[in-house]
Amino acid sequence: MKNKYNELIKGLTDRELLSHLYMTQFLLLGITFILGVFLFDHFSYLHTIDFSDGKILLVGIPAGVAIVIVDIILMKLLPKSFYDDGGLNERIFKNRSVIHIAWIAAFVAFSEELLFRGVIQTKVGLILASLIFAIIHYRYLFNWFLFSNIVILSFFIGSVYEWSNNLAVTMIMHFTIDFLLGLYIKYQHTIDVDEQEGMLHE
Repeated sequence: MKNKYNELIKGLTDRELLSHLYMTQFLLLGITFILGVFLFDHFSYLHTIDFSDGKILLVGIPAGVAIVIVDIILMKLLPKSFYDDGGLNERIFKNRSVIHIAWIAAFVAFSEELLFRGVIQTKVGLILASLIFAIIHYRYLFNWFLFSNIVILSFFIGSVYEWSNNLAVTMIMHFTIDFLLGLYIKYQHTIDVDEQEGMLHE
């Protein structure tokens, strides 16, 4: 199954992968809308979005930065196989502009937090919502470390939502993580390419 998935990813162009990412997020927004109609009165989960909340600066952004720092340290210390997602994240971010990375991170953070925290966690609880969030990230099912990582991360973000009762806090936290990791992947790829070119010219 993993080999078939990797072959499928390799067979897609970077543009097709990006289109798939956007389609997936629009699908999540569609699911959010449908569930919102049937499970909530007047889309009440939207009332938990408050971007004026000071917890965004005090908790959301610092927590996101801390997670990225820990992740990068683990990337340096652990075998590369632990972070092998089939090369999907690298192909999505390596050739994107900073503005495009920010847009992707914002879109993903908004759509995923709205569904998984605002709708699903509100109705089924933190643990089940965290597992569903991890399973939706299909490519991580083939790597025990990445799957464990995404479950723990989702549980942590969900805990922040329960504490703050504000989706804006977790949206900004999610954005911070994706944006900074996207930048890391982009510039790490640039450094690797420069080093390879330097070796060729020696």
